[in-house]
Amino acid sequence: MKARVTASAAYTIADIDKRLYGSFLEHLGRAIYTGIYEPGHQHADEQGMRRDVIELVRALDTPICRYPGGNFVSAYNWEDGVGPKENRPKRLDLAWRTTESNQVGIHEFADWAEKAGTEMMLAINLGSRGLDAARAFVEYVNHPGGTYWSDLRRKNGRKDPWNCRVWCLGNEMDGPWQIGQKSATEYGHLANETAKALRGLDPTLELVVCGSSHSDMPTYPQWEATVLEATYDQVDYISLHMYFENYEKNTQEYLALPVKLDRYIGTVASVIDFVKAKRRSKREVKIAFDEWNVWYHNRKEDAERVRTWDWPEAPRLLEDIYNFEDVLQVGCILNTFIRRSDVVRIACIAQLVNVIAPIMTEPGGPAWRQTIYWPFMLASKHGRGTALQLAVDVSTYDAAAADKIPWLDIAGTLDADRGTLTFFAINRHSSEAIEADVSLEGFRAKEVEHTIIRHDDLEARNTMQAPDTVTPKKADGARLGGRGIELVLPPHSYSMVRVTL
Repeated sequence: MKARVTASAAYTIADIDKRLYGSFLEHLGRAIYTGIYEPGHQHADEQGMRRDVIELVRALDTPICRYPGGNFVSAYNWEDGVGPKENRPKRLDLAWRTTESNQVGIHEFADWAEKAGTEMMLAINLGSRGLDAARAFVEYVNHPGGTYWSDLRRKNGRKDPWNCRVWCLGNEMDGPWQIGQKSATEYGHLANETAKALRGLDPTLELVVCGSSHSDMPTYPQWEATVLEATYDQVDYISLHMYFENYEKNTQEYLALPVKLDRYIGTVASVIDFVKAKRRSKREVKIAFDEWNVWYHNRKEDAERVRTWDWPEAPRLLEDIYNFEDVLQVGCILNTFIRRSDVVRIACIAQLVNVIAPIMTEPGGPAWRQTIYWPFMLASKHGRGTALQLAVDVSTYDAAAADKIPWLDIAGTLDADRGTLTFFAINRHSSEAIEADVSLEGFRAKEVEHTIIRHDDLEARNTMQAPDTVTPKKADGARLGGRGIELVLPPHSYSMVRVTL
């Protein structure tokens, strides 16, 4: 199969916000306990945080991490996680029918985030609580001192404020599964009043208002319009969530789903423009796609288990073991975010450790990289700079999600500081290689290197016993030629092609 791609220095999309490669940790399953935190583990530091996990997170270079939820946050009292650990209460978590020990709270997470090289993105409970608890939380975290909440932080061992910049005003408040679900009108009013109060504390905060939980919600996209009309003057982002499933085991249909993602982003971007025009505003509101990932391998079984178990602490839950097929999907999702980086400024893979995550751990044992760790790492480390507007000519196929799905999914970035062009390319075809001529207009290529992730078995997985079954390898499918570079992309493959200018 032939393809033609044109990358021009004259046609760019946007400068990519590095937070496009953000992550997420929720008090859910083993994400926190025996995930990032396991006192007594051979790799635990003085605070009980696993150094082996921190090393894997640092290698991902994820600049921001959302915490502590998720559904968990909608019935969470942040005060339970501060002060002496022996005095912290155990609570029943209604979101996942588990028991929360509160041995990790804001102090422990903030220290972990610093060690892991990531900034905090904190979520506020607007389900069971409201404005007053929200302003107390922000004051505790960000105010220097001299007030009740800031002095309590200092008493609890942290003199300087953490100065967290990004705050989420609740989580999935449209969802009937959410503690404290609200209508768009109810939520819009509460979110706006909370935002006003937080701006009174610090007008420079970046505030994220809840959009639809997914694009199949019956209230979508009217929810976005109603909420934004209520909050537009106070917020900076509207959050979107999407998870990707392949219950039917149909790879072509599965790999078409990112087109639905693109349509979701485009629709919400249009709603933002509509509200902006209606309000005659100059204010720019962007999208924080702060939950996304593949989630289906154990989802139905886990839903049944949660309904019947008796409030366990840190159970094994939502621990999808990803395969090579999921590498292709995650690559296509990340490419979509790059191509939409003009409006999607923050995105958070959900989640980071153990719970539908790129990193897995065994209690008392090792930590290892899942298959999806690799495309995320490659994009996070090399997909920085400026997103390029590529012209792509390639054959297509029709799917349930949309017609005319291109067999080649490709995104490109220019890192002017490093003097490199990087292309991320996924061949969706099961049996045909793609021979792609990439024309470089306004660029002078010096050398090219090709990294590939490929396996003959779509079900191939990385496990504790075999952690390197699916890994990136150097390849020889790219060379300088013609007006740019010539690529050969094998069937069902993920490629990163880096051009030194």
